[in-house]
Amino acid sequence: MQHSLNPSRRKVLGATLAAGGAVTAGSWLATAAYAQAKEKINLQLGWITGGNQTGEVVAKRLGFYEQEGIDFAIQPGGPAIDGVAIVAAGRFEVGQVSSSPSNMLAVSQDIPVKVFATGLQQHPYTFFSLKKNPIRTPQDMVGKKIGIQPTGMVLLRALLAKNKINEKDLTIIPIGNDLTPVLTGQVDAATGWQTNTSALKPFGAERVDLRLWDTGVHLYALPYYATVETLQKKPEVLAKFLRATTRGWAYANKNRDAAVDILIKEYPSLNRDDEKLALETQLGYAFNAQTQANGWGAMDRAVWQEQITQYADLGQFTKRVPKVDEVMTLDVLNATRDYRLKAFASA
Repeated sequence: MQHSLNPSRRKVLGATLAAGGAVTAGSWLATAAYAQAKEKINLQLGWITGGNQTGEVVAKRLGFYEQEGIDFAIQPGGPAIDGVAIVAAGRFEVGQVSSSPSNMLAVSQDIPVKVFATGLQQHPYTFFSLKKNPIRTPQDMVGKKIGIQPTGMVLLRALLAKNKINEKDLTIIPIGNDLTPVLTGQVDAATGWQTNTSALKPFGAERVDLRLWDTGVHLYALPYYATVETLQKKPEVLAKFLRATTRGWAYANKNRDAAVDILIKEYPSLNRDDEKLALETQLGYAFNAQTQANGWGAMDRAVWQEQITQYADLGQFTKRVPKVDEVMTLDVLNATRDYRLKAFASA
């Protein structure tokens, strides 16, 4: 994989041209890319910036976006920021949410956004319990106290419906993002992401995991989306963005310590040890049999349809049930498939 031309290399190339030296087609194209006006890509997040963006930070700092002719920036989100609305209004070009239902629900309200790739092929949302009182299967929840955040209720209900368990057969206790209630015995299990390694530290070797994906509820995590208009008018720009982002994550996959170092340089307040553990977990969801067959960022139309059907059955779409091709598109993935496969293989 080529790296971005740095200033000293550009000077050498310029001197070679001035002297009438031979220049390869690849060098000429790289030089031409620098001469062209860069396309602006702001990635609007739905959360505060951190380790979920390791691949993007690597691609930015190592010049992968610049080499594609992209002027790239990460725009942090947070509780008071509606990232989907910002992207839908055309303020920023690309967005990323934590979980795929956000995109389905937005489209169901006629917000014109569409997912074109996904960061994680399986969702790391998990029910955590302790070995002394383990919950290893959905059926183990019967008679137990399950702590869950209000936003996670629909996921729990999807799990129960999928596994034919009556909601009345367990006790549901609202909690925040803190997993301490499991450790203190207030609840038998609580939910969170497996990538949140700092919150999971106190569990140690006593932790028992039941992944939502393994219960039959198949959601995507960290999907990338853009407006329908951007997808129609600037597909080549999104393809460039996806190629550069692929390179960033492929580099992070092969050079994990170096990638964490780059992340910490960008965000010095992060804890290096925590981010290293989180990256190890996250990469297990980003690089698997699906990506080996179809490249980083791949997704399955059938999985999207399954998600829509589940949410429709649970009555989550208050206005209308969106069609799968309104929610997602494989066009950008198909346009970059060969590149993404090679990046994965050669990283």
